[in-house]
Amino acid sequence: MKLHASGEDYLEAILVLHKKMGMVRSVDVARHMEVSKPSVCHAVGVLRDGGFLTMDEDHFLHLTDIGREVAEKIYERHCFFTEQLIAAGVDPKIAESDACRIEHVISEKSFQILKDTFVNHGGDDTMGN
Repeated sequence: MKLHASGEDYLEAILVLHKKMGMVRSVDVARHMEVSKPSVCHAVGVLRDGGFLTMDEDHFLHLTDIGREVAEKIYERHCFFTEQLIAAGVDPKIAESDACRIEHVISEKSFQILKDTFVNHGGDDTMGN
């Protein structure tokens, strides 16, 4: 199943909340993402049907192995681009918003090259400056 950016955002939110709180319910996701509870319920159904998450009898959300893999990939990209944009002088709120868009559209190959460049060279003079 091909995920849209919104599905990836929901998985990322569940991962972040799980790291912060341990257990995550739909209402927590709705508050975190500032969306309606019905929107979360719809997304949870789609993601559950796609095999990305499960919901237990107490209505706690759990990422499956593939759901966690996708969420961690998106979260890594989000953190990387947010940090790089802030380091470049972008306002943190704008950096966060831009990173959220970039994380979904960049290819895996391009991301790895950028990440390797910044890791290996510490971000110094990597843009030809």
